[in-house]
Amino acid sequence: MRIQSKALPQSFSLRRAFQGSLATGDRSHPMLIFSVVVLLTLFAIVEIDLHSAQLQAIGLLGQAATGIDPVFLSP
Repeated sequence: MRIQSKALPQSFSLRRAFQGSLATGDRSHPMLIFSVVVLLTLFAIVEIDLHSAQLQAIGLLGQAATGIDPVFLSP
């Protein structure tokens, strides 16, 4: 006796629905596009912050930890 998964037919129907919506030429809502851009920007900032030590080690990120030159701090 063979057991069939119900996930396979559902995934195919979701794929067809997604492709059908793309084929009709529906435009995405501007607020959705704005939200995606903001979330991707925040994700990039967090990733750069998490990996700043590695990025500095390979030279892709400047030396932000050096601080302000003392010449410019006093009159």
